[in-house]
Amino acid sequence: MSIKPSLINYRNTHIIPFGFEYYEPGSLKEVFEILEKLGDSAKILAGGTDLLVKMKTRQVEPKALVNIKRIKELKGIVDEGDRIRIGALTTLRELEESSLIARYLPALHDAVKQMASIQIRNMATIGGNLCNASPAADTAPPLLVHGALVKTASIEGERTIPITEFFKGPGLTVLKPTELLVEIIVNKENGSSAFSKIGRIAVDLAIASVAIYLKTKGDVVEDVRVAAGAVAPTPIRCPRTETMLKGRMINEVSVELVRVIEEEVKPISDVRATAEYRRHLVKILAYDVFHKAVERSKGGT
Repeated sequence: MSIKPSLINYRNTHIIPFGFEYYEPGSLKEVFEILEKLGDSAKILAGGTDLLVKMKTRQVEPKALVNIKRIKELKGIVDEGDRIRIGALTTLRELEESSLIARYLPALHDAVKQMASIQIRNMATIGGNLCNASPAADTAPPLLVHGALVKTASIEGERTIPITEFFKGPGLTVLKPTELLVEIIVNKENGSSAFSKIGRIAVDLAIASVAIYLKTKGDVVEDVRVAAGAVAPTPIRCPRTETMLKGRMINEVSVELVRVIEEEVKPISDVRATAEYRRHLVKILAYDVFHKAVERSKGGT
Protein backbone atom coordinates (compact mmCIF):
# COMPACT_ATOMS: atom_id res chain seq x y z
CA MET A 1 0.00 0.00 0.00
CA SER A 2 1.33 3.43 -0.91
CA ILE A 3 0.57 6.58 1.08
CA LYS A 4 0.43 9.68 -1.12
CA PRO A 5 2.88 12.45 -0.23
CA SER A 6 1.62 15.80 1.01
CA LEU A 7 2.81 19.38 0.75
CA ILE A 8 2.40 19.88 4.51
CA ASN A 9 5.37 21.74 5.97
CA TYR A 10 7.96 20.36 8.35
CA ARG A 11 6.25 21.78 11.45
CA ASN A 12 3.00 19.88 10.99
CA THR A 13 2.56 17.15 13.61
CA HIS A 14 -0.92 15.87 12.75
CA ILE A 15 -0.25 13.74 9.69
CA ILE A 16 2.70 12.04 8.01
CA PRO A 17 3.53 14.41 5.11
CA PHE A 18 5.38 12.07 2.75
CA GLY A 19 4.85 8.80 0.92
CA PHE A 20 6.03 5.34 2.01
CA GLU A 21 5.33 1.65 1.47
CA TYR A 22 3.60 -0.23 4.30
CA TYR A 23 4.16 -3.90 5.21
CA GLU A 24 2.48 -5.98 7.91
CA PRO A 25 4.14 -9.42 7.97
CA GLY A 26 2.55 -12.28 9.88
CA SER A 27 5.73 -14.21 10.72
CA LEU A 28 9.39 -13.65 11.52
CA LYS A 29 10.31 -15.32 8.25
CA GLU A 30 8.30 -12.69 6.38
CA VAL A 31 9.95 -9.91 8.37
CA PHE A 32 13.42 -11.17 7.49
CA GLU A 33 12.54 -11.51 3.81
CA ILE A 34 11.19 -7.95 3.70
CA LEU A 35 14.24 -6.53 5.49
CA GLU A 36 16.58 -8.48 3.20
CA LYS A 37 14.80 -6.94 0.23
CA LEU A 38 14.49 -3.34 1.52
CA GLY A 39 17.64 -2.94 3.67
CA ASP A 40 18.11 0.45 5.28
CA SER A 41 15.26 2.04 3.32
CA ALA A 42 12.82 0.45 5.81
CA LYS A 43 11.99 1.25 9.43
CA ILE A 44 10.53 -1.18 11.97
CA LEU A 45 7.24 -0.17 13.59
CA ALA A 46 6.78 -1.69 17.06
CA GLY A 47 4.95 0.61 19.48
CA GLY A 48 5.48 3.64 17.26
CA THR A 49 5.66 6.11 20.16
CA ASP A 50 8.99 7.52 18.95
CA LEU A 51 9.04 6.65 15.26
CA LEU A 52 5.64 8.09 14.30
CA VAL A 53 6.42 11.39 16.01
CA LYS A 54 9.69 11.63 14.11
CA MET A 55 7.93 10.82 10.86
CA LYS A 56 5.26 13.48 11.44
CA THR A 57 7.94 16.12 12.00
CA ARG A 58 10.06 14.70 9.14
CA GLN A 59 13.08 13.94 11.32
CA VAL A 60 13.07 10.59 9.54
CA GLU A 61 11.49 9.79 6.16
CA PRO A 62 11.64 6.02 5.58
CA LYS A 63 10.64 4.70 2.18
CA ALA A 64 8.96 1.72 3.86
CA LEU A 65 7.41 0.89 7.21
CA VAL A 66 7.40 -2.72 8.51
CA ASN A 67 4.79 -3.26 11.22
CA ILE A 68 5.82 -6.22 13.39
CA LYS A 69 2.98 -6.05 15.92
CA ARG A 70 1.43 -9.33 14.70
CA ILE A 71 4.55 -11.40 15.46
CA LYS A 72 3.46 -13.27 18.61
CA GLU A 73 6.85 -14.88 19.31
CA LEU A 74 8.31 -11.41 19.96
CA LYS A 75 5.98 -10.83 22.92
CA GLY A 76 6.03 -11.90 26.54
CA ILE A 77 8.12 -12.44 29.66
CA VAL A 78 9.36 -16.00 30.23
CA ASP A 79 10.83 -17.42 33.45
CA GLU A 80 13.42 -20.07 32.56
CA GLY A 81 14.53 -20.80 36.12
CA ASP A 82 17.99 -19.26 36.10
CA ARG A 83 17.18 -16.48 33.63
CA ILE A 84 14.40 -14.31 32.24
CA ARG A 85 13.61 -13.81 28.56
CA ILE A 86 11.81 -10.65 27.52
CA GLY A 87 10.38 -10.44 24.01
CA ALA A 88 11.26 -7.28 22.12
CA LEU A 89 7.55 -6.45 21.62
CA THR A 90 6.78 -6.64 25.35
CA THR A 91 5.24 -3.33 26.36
CA LEU A 92 6.49 -1.15 29.18
CA ARG A 93 3.14 -1.61 30.90
CA GLU A 94 3.54 -5.40 30.83
CA LEU A 95 6.96 -5.01 32.44
CA GLU A 96 5.50 -2.66 35.04
CA GLU A 97 2.77 -5.15 35.97
CA SER A 98 5.08 -8.19 36.06
CA SER A 99 5.84 -9.60 39.52
CA LEU A 100 8.75 -11.48 37.94
CA ILE A 101 10.39 -8.22 36.81
CA ALA A 102 9.66 -6.52 40.14
CA ARG A 103 11.29 -9.39 42.05
CA TYR A 104 14.36 -10.16 39.96
CA LEU A 105 14.99 -6.95 37.98
CA PRO A 106 13.84 -4.20 40.36
CA ALA A 107 15.91 -1.50 38.65
CA LEU A 108 14.08 -2.20 35.38
CA HIS A 109 10.78 -2.17 37.25
CA ASP A 110 11.70 1.24 38.73
CA ALA A 111 12.53 2.56 35.27
CA VAL A 112 9.37 1.53 33.43
CA LYS A 113 7.17 2.90 36.23
CA GLN A 114 8.75 6.33 35.67
CA MET A 115 8.48 6.36 31.88
CA ALA A 116 5.96 8.64 30.19
CA SER A 117 2.22 8.12 30.82
CA ILE A 118 0.21 4.91 31.18
CA GLN A 119 -1.17 5.46 27.67
CA ILE A 120 2.37 5.54 26.26
CA ARG A 121 3.49 2.58 28.38
CA ASN A 122 0.61 0.55 26.98
CA MET A 123 2.03 1.06 23.47
CA ALA A 124 5.79 1.51 23.83
CA THR A 125 7.95 -1.62 23.76
CA ILE A 126 11.23 -2.46 25.42
CA GLY A 127 12.74 -3.35 22.04
CA GLY A 128 11.73 0.00 20.61
CA ASN A 129 13.19 1.86 23.56
CA LEU A 130 16.53 0.11 23.10
CA CYS A 131 16.66 0.31 19.30
CA ASN A 132 15.79 4.01 19.34
CA ALA A 133 19.19 4.28 21.07
CA SER A 134 18.50 7.54 22.85
CA PRO A 135 21.24 8.41 25.37
CA ALA A 136 18.31 8.88 27.78
CA ALA A 137 16.68 5.47 27.14
CA ASP A 138 15.39 4.56 30.60
CA THR A 139 15.44 0.78 30.14
CA ALA A 140 19.14 0.79 29.20
CA PRO A 141 20.90 1.56 32.55
CA PRO A 142 18.96 -1.17 34.43
CA LEU A 143 19.76 -3.72 31.74
CA LEU A 144 23.42 -2.63 31.76
CA VAL A 145 23.77 -3.25 35.51
CA HIS A 146 21.94 -6.58 35.24
CA GLY A 147 24.36 -7.76 32.54
CA ALA A 148 21.66 -8.30 29.92
CA LEU A 149 22.19 -9.89 26.54
CA VAL A 150 20.26 -8.86 23.44
CA LYS A 151 19.39 -11.45 20.84
CA THR A 152 19.10 -10.36 17.22
CA ALA A 153 18.04 -12.31 14.16
CA SER A 154 18.00 -12.01 10.39
CA ILE A 155 17.68 -14.27 7.37
CA GLU A 156 21.35 -15.15 7.95
CA GLY A 157 20.84 -16.38 11.52
CA GLU A 158 21.02 -15.17 15.11
CA ARG A 159 23.46 -13.17 17.22
CA THR A 160 23.64 -12.76 21.01
CA ILE A 161 25.27 -9.47 22.01
CA PRO A 162 26.15 -8.10 25.47
CA ILE A 163 24.14 -4.94 25.94
CA THR A 164 27.38 -3.13 26.77
CA GLU A 165 28.25 -3.53 23.07
CA PHE A 166 24.80 -2.72 21.63
CA PHE A 167 24.86 1.09 21.57
CA LYS A 168 27.22 2.92 19.20
CA GLY A 169 26.07 6.54 19.50
CA PRO A 170 22.95 8.70 19.64
CA GLY A 171 20.37 6.82 17.56
CA LEU A 172 22.94 4.19 16.55
CA THR A 173 23.20 0.49 17.45
CA VAL A 174 25.11 -2.51 16.13
CA LEU A 175 21.96 -3.77 14.36
CA LYS A 176 22.41 -4.35 10.65
CA PRO A 177 19.72 -2.99 8.28
CA THR A 178 18.47 -6.56 7.70
CA GLU A 179 18.48 -7.47 11.40
CA LEU A 180 15.79 -7.40 14.08
CA LEU A 181 16.07 -7.31 17.87
CA VAL A 182 14.00 -10.28 19.02
CA GLU A 183 14.55 -10.61 22.78
CA ILE A 184 16.47 -9.56 25.87
CA ILE A 185 17.98 -12.22 28.15
CA VAL A 186 18.85 -11.51 31.78
CA ASN A 187 20.29 -13.92 34.35
CA LYS A 188 18.72 -14.00 37.80
CA GLU A 189 21.15 -12.89 40.52
CA ASN A 190 21.15 -12.78 44.30
CA GLY A 191 21.80 -9.05 44.66
CA SER A 192 19.45 -6.08 44.64
CA SER A 193 19.14 -3.18 42.23
CA ALA A 194 17.53 0.23 41.87
CA PHE A 195 17.08 3.04 39.34
CA SER A 196 16.19 6.70 39.53
CA LYS A 197 16.11 9.66 37.19
CA ILE A 198 15.47 13.37 37.14
CA GLY A 199 13.44 15.03 34.40
CA ARG A 200 11.95 18.47 34.00
CA ILE A 201 8.48 17.05 34.65
CA ALA A 202 7.18 13.64 35.67
CA VAL A 203 6.68 12.27 32.14
CA ASP A 204 9.68 13.91 30.47
CA LEU A 205 12.89 12.33 29.24
CA ALA A 206 15.64 12.04 31.80
CA ILE A 207 18.06 14.90 32.39
CA ALA A 208 20.17 12.28 34.12
CA SER A 209 19.56 8.74 35.34
CA VAL A 210 21.46 6.10 37.33
CA ALA A 211 20.98 2.38 37.93
CA ILE A 212 22.92 0.28 40.43
CA TYR A 213 23.16 -3.48 41.01
CA LEU A 214 24.47 -4.34 44.45
CA LYS A 215 25.47 -7.46 46.34
CA THR A 216 26.50 -7.15 49.96
CA LYS A 217 28.20 -9.43 52.46
CA GLY A 218 27.20 -8.20 55.87
CA ASP A 219 27.88 -4.46 55.77
CA VAL A 220 30.46 -4.71 52.98
CA VAL A 221 29.86 -4.08 49.28
CA GLU A 222 30.83 -7.42 47.71
CA ASP A 223 29.84 -6.62 44.12
CA VAL A 224 28.46 -3.52 42.44
CA ARG A 225 27.64 -2.31 38.93
CA VAL A 226 26.77 1.27 38.07
CA ALA A 227 25.25 2.65 34.86
CA ALA A 228 24.11 6.12 33.85
CA GLY A 229 21.86 7.56 31.17
CA ALA A 230 21.44 10.97 29.47
CA VAL A 231 24.99 11.97 30.45
CA ALA A 232 27.00 10.58 27.51
CA PRO A 233 26.46 9.79 23.81
CA THR A 234 25.11 6.39 24.90
CA PRO A 235 23.93 4.85 28.18
CA ILE A 236 27.16 3.81 29.92
CA ARG A 237 28.64 1.60 32.63
CA CYS A 238 30.79 3.48 35.16
CA PRO A 239 33.74 1.18 36.04
CA ARG A 240 35.70 3.74 38.08
CA THR A 241 32.71 4.31 40.32
CA GLU A 242 32.27 0.56 40.67
CA THR A 243 35.92 0.18 41.74
CA MET A 244 35.52 2.99 44.25
CA LEU A 245 32.48 1.32 45.84
CA LYS A 246 33.56 -2.33 45.80
CA GLY A 247 34.86 -3.54 49.16
CA ARG A 248 33.62 -0.48 51.03
CA MET A 249 31.60 -0.55 54.21
CA ILE A 250 28.08 0.58 53.39
CA ASN A 251 28.22 3.41 55.92
CA GLU A 252 31.35 4.76 54.21
CA VAL A 253 29.50 5.53 50.99
CA SER A 254 28.89 9.27 50.81
CA VAL A 255 28.14 11.81 48.10
CA GLU A 256 31.83 12.73 48.07
CA LEU A 257 32.87 9.10 47.59
CA VAL A 258 30.68 8.66 44.49
CA ARG A 259 31.83 11.98 43.07
CA VAL A 260 34.17 10.05 40.77
CA ILE A 261 31.15 9.40 38.54
CA GLU A 262 31.32 13.06 37.48
CA GLU A 263 34.63 12.26 35.77
CA GLU A 264 33.19 9.24 33.90
CA VAL A 265 30.22 10.95 32.29
CA LYS A 266 30.39 13.18 29.21
CA PRO A 267 27.20 15.24 29.27
CA ILE A 268 26.17 17.99 26.89
CA SER A 269 24.17 21.17 27.40
CA ASP A 270 20.81 21.20 25.63
CA VAL A 271 17.27 22.52 26.08
CA ARG A 272 16.73 20.25 29.10
CA ALA A 273 19.81 21.04 31.19
CA THR A 274 23.41 22.21 31.18
CA ALA A 275 26.33 19.79 31.24
CA GLU A 276 27.35 21.13 34.67
CA TYR A 277 23.90 20.47 36.12
CA ARG A 278 23.90 16.93 34.71
CA ARG A 279 27.25 16.21 36.37
CA HIS A 280 25.85 17.42 39.67
CA LEU A 281 22.67 15.36 39.30
CA VAL A 282 24.41 12.13 38.37
CA LYS A 283 26.49 12.28 41.56
CA ILE A 284 23.41 12.83 43.75
CA LEU A 285 21.48 10.11 41.93
CA ALA A 286 24.34 7.63 42.34
CA TYR A 287 24.34 8.20 46.11
CA ASP A 288 20.54 7.95 46.40
CA VAL A 289 20.24 4.86 44.18
CA PHE A 290 23.07 3.10 46.02
CA HIS A 291 21.26 3.46 49.34
CA LYS A 292 17.95 2.50 47.76
CA ALA A 293 19.59 -0.75 46.58
CA VAL A 294 21.09 -1.24 50.06
CA GLU A 295 17.64 -0.91 51.63
CA ARG A 296 16.28 -3.51 49.23
CA SER A 297 19.14 -5.88 50.00
CA LYS A 298 17.98 -5.77 53.63
CA GLY A 299 14.42 -6.62 52.70
CA GLY A 300 13.04 -3.11 52.22
CA THR A 301 10.68 -2.24 49.37
